Amino acid sequence: MSDAPGNAAGDGVAAAPSPDVERPGKPTLKTIAGLTGLAVATVSRALHDAPDLRPETKALVRKVAEELGYVPNRAGLRLRTGRTQVISLVMSAEHDMMNNTARLISSLAGALRGTAFHLNVSYFFPGEDPMKPIRHIVEMGLADAVIFNQTQPEDQRVAWLLGRHFPFATHGRTNWAERHAWADFDNAAFGEIAVRRLARAGRRRIGVIAPPLDQNYARDTVAGVARAGQETGVESQVLAGVSSDSASALVREAVARALPLGFDGLIACSTNSAMAAVAAIESQGMRLGREIDLVAKEAIPFLTLFRHEIMVVQEDVGRVGAVLARAVIRAIREPEAPPLQDLEVPRDDFDNKDTTP
Repeated sequence: MSDAPGNAAGDGVAAAPSPDVERPGKPTLKTIAGLTGLAVATVSRALHDAPDLRPETKALVRKVAEELGYVPNRAGLRLRTGRTQVISLVMSAEHDMMNNTARLISSLAGALRGTAFHLNVSYFFPGEDPMKPIRHIVEMGLADAVIFNQTQPEDQRVAWLLGRHFPFATHGRTNWAERHAWADFDNAAFGEIAVRRLARAGRRRIGVIAPPLDQNYARDTVAGVARAGQETGVESQVLAGVSSDSASALVREAVARALPLGFDGLIACSTNSAMAAVAAIESQGMRLGREIDLVAKEAIPFLTLFRHEIMVVQEDVGRVGAVLARAVIRAIREPEAPPLQDLEVPRDDFDNKDTTP
């Protein structure tokens, strides 16, 4: 490829930009081209993350664009290409912002940094149809792809998007997982690990603070708990009327009601529910590691700082965000390519429970 400045096909980095290039009040592609010594067409393709351009060329163009405060004309872009360069993350407003959700947003934003795409976050509220924001985004042309979580086995959002061939990826699997992009944590394996850890600690009756049971990962978790219970002879029961997404006060009340029934182990599927369970345990005069043990899943290392006796299984939501970002970009650019899919499988090769009194 020619490295000559001003060559529309060129991918070379200019040796030195002209010092007398005009800088208008509102920077344009031409402004960036003048400062980098590249052709306007090359600048445009660099900002669109063209795969055939060299990384150093794209890095230079983005650096200059950022320094100038360049903002692309998205209306014009949409007219020319039909693209928005926006990826929309759609979530429930009641989800656990302290842990998985916050980490997911951060990792997605980080993974999209340096690409041509920008992340928008949309919400649906309790009681609202989760299809509402998906339909609005697609029908109004507000994004090139969507990402969402809290998937159900036969998720209507997945069926609707597949029918319209609109790019998307899910945090979690569905019954149609082979047909779409997803990233997931092996919650069945988590359930098995949790029961085995509690069994090794001598626990025989376990209460499970499960995710909402209509969601796919809840069913996987409960299935894993049941399998490991059969192997170890440990009895398990999902606590009724509460989930790992419930308000902390509700979880605390549910655990307090369950403790007199003889539970000597608990499994919590979120950071908030684990902390609420600890509050209920201690309100009954019980101590973790003595009368009862707790296994919890978390995305941000925190719980063992809160109570070192908690047995923790880590979920790498940073990995999820990176996979989902790559997955939707592939779905946008290569619609005929196989969907990108990733399953994180936790390992039970250690027990991080500190038994110090």
